[in-house]
Amino acid sequence: MIDLPAGWQEQIQNIDWSRVQQAVKDYGPALKVIQQTWSKESLLEISQGKLFVPDDVINEALAKRIPAEGHVKAVTVRSHANGRLDITADTDAKVGRIELSGEIKEFVHEGDTSYMVYRVRERNLPSQGLMSWVFSRISLSMAERMLGHIEISDDLPLEIHGNTVRVDYSKVLAESDFGQTQYQGHRLIDMIEIRNASPKEGGVEFQTKLNIPDEVKDALVGLVKSRTAE
Repeated sequence: MIDLPAGWQEQIQNIDWSRVQQAVKDYGPALKVIQQTWSKESLLEISQGKLFVPDDVINEALAKRIPAEGHVKAVTVRSHANGRLDITADTDAKVGRIELSGEIKEFVHEGDTSYMVYRVRERNLPSQGLMSWVFSRISLSMAERMLGHIEISDDLPLEIHGNTVRVDYSKVLAESDFGQTQYQGHRLIDMIEIRNASPKEGGVEFQTKLNIPDEVKDALVGLVKSRTAE
């Protein structure tokens, strides 16, 4: 985790990012992306190595990715204390309701590598086309709290081996605002790692790490000090 001066986590609660952005115009684009991606609370959790994302937040993000006209009407997830993640998809009359229960085997973001692996424990997987549609949206909705909004791509790489699904969202993340933004010459996409994800009761806990270069850390600390000194 990052090495920051004592009291920094308390100081960051007092930052008015909009005022900082106006005062430091050179950093404006990066600060805007940071502000849109992380709340102060989520940034603190990420810096401490764990971020809990409630099911309601993931399902809200999922709902925004479901087109008004289409075969799939709704997709929701439900996390359990035993590590299971249940997935429900309501589709048209031809396919009906799909219910899956399984485990997140891997959820990783590190540099240019970003993917999720999910293993179904109950029920068999339906058609690969439908699963590609469903899991692409689930993986991006789960990552959104940490990596910002990522646009859906029709060719998001997905592999199915037996009852194991692997979704690779590296390319679409690299093309997103978060993936394209730099701060002090360093890519935002390199400043955060996601090491795993564990369903808990009511949400998913992500294991995270911040990798902030010294010059960026010093700049952020300087912004904090200048803001809290006012």
